[in-house]
Amino acid sequence: MNEQNEKFIRMTQAPVERLVCGLAVPSILIMLISAFYNLADTYFVGSLGTSAVAAVGVVFPLMAAIQAMGFFFGHGSGNYISRELGARHYENASRMAATGFISALIMGIILGGTGLIFSSGLSRVLGSTPTILPYAREYMRFILIGAPWLAGSLVLNNQLRFQGSAVYGMVGMISGAVLNIGLDPLFIFVFGLGVTGASLATCISQFVGCSILFLGCSGKGNLGISYKKFSPSRGMYKEIARGGLPSLFRQGLMSVSTICINHFSGVYGDAAIAAISIVNRVVMFAGSALIGFGQGFQPVCGFNYGARLYGRVKKAFWFCVKLSFFVLLGIAALLFGFAPGVIALFRKDDPEVIRIGALSLRMLCAAFPFSGWVVMCNMLMQTIGKPVEASLLAMSRQGLFLIPLLFILSFPLGLFGIQLCLPLSEILAFFFAIPLTAKVLWQMKPDAPHEPAKQI
Repeated sequence: MNEQNEKFIRMTQAPVERLVCGLAVPSILIMLISAFYNLADTYFVGSLGTSAVAAVGVVFPLMAAIQAMGFFFGHGSGNYISRELGARHYENASRMAATGFISALIMGIILGGTGLIFSSGLSRVLGSTPTILPYAREYMRFILIGAPWLAGSLVLNNQLRFQGSAVYGMVGMISGAVLNIGLDPLFIFVFGLGVTGASLATCISQFVGCSILFLGCSGKGNLGISYKKFSPSRGMYKEIARGGLPSLFRQGLMSVSTICINHFSGVYGDAAIAAISIVNRVVMFAGSALIGFGQGFQPVCGFNYGARLYGRVKKAFWFCVKLSFFVLLGIAALLFGFAPGVIALFRKDDPEVIRIGALSLRMLCAAFPFSGWVVMCNMLMQTIGKPVEASLLAMSRQGLFLIPLLFILSFPLGLFGIQLCLPLSEILAFFFAIPLTAKVLWQMKPDAPHEPAKQI
């Protein structure tokens, strides 16, 4: 308990800039390395042909759906945990930790088992063409088997991060990522498993990473996971939904929008699907630092909001908004200048993939700096328990703008219309976030003492 009190004092009294940066470094490393091993899959599979690369892109919405479930339980339980720790309600926080993790494992088993039964139909729904289908089925097999561990890893990492123990999460996530990067070439080339080897490497690394994260929960000052504290109830799941629905919407709509892009792009051949898949992975890698930085902001926001120190919440928010804009501006300039070379790293033997991918990447770079504002606004809303505003922001880019734009622009403009949808949706989401966030910031009242615990 003394260690938790020391953590409370640090989170509510240390300078917010230093706190955010300190907590962000492990999260940024986690996100960069996690994104890097997604790139590694694409890079190593790229040697197997354009259809194999396209298969990784086709299966990506399935992985996004599993991640959506993990983020739902991870962010939902983690947001609640950070507010309860900030208010010093330790028993509530401990019961939520067990409930969030065990629930994610159960849902992962259900999702994985269902997907394995209907793998052929699922591959077609995800956007497989006849030439991509065999590769997609191979790649998704072990992705589905590893679904519980992927979801569980995301829950534990987020719970540790929201407790202000991002270093423990970093060790677990990075261990799994590094193992995956090492196993990819071993399974694909040495053992000759091809696309199946890439997914098997991912499955094994997720299991190892989840196991390390589970052990990290028993570290000093952290909430251990105990089955005895598993408390499935309407109140618990209401709180998880309150903090997790925005992540579910964001990741779920990413899955849906990627499926739509695959189907629209498939009309123009496997090269179009492969090119846009590569662009998505590159942009995810570039944006992972932003997500990690925002994740450094969330525990600071949650603790201080729970303690009703609203001035510190606002100060941390504006610090993150300003810094993220300039960092993203620099990344966008580099990617714009070297776009053809970046795409060629993954499919240098296919000029059509390079041509389509380079134009898509450059168009997206023009809007990339705007994404920092949207991400920080969404994380603010989600962490302080504003589910309606957070859900609207989470849905805005993919659901409110990208999917409708695909139907509007793809028919008159063809493939160029599909490419144009990505930056346009980013810019529209930026303007959509301004009034929602301004209202919430204005409503924050002066700092006040915290309230007594409420049992759920």
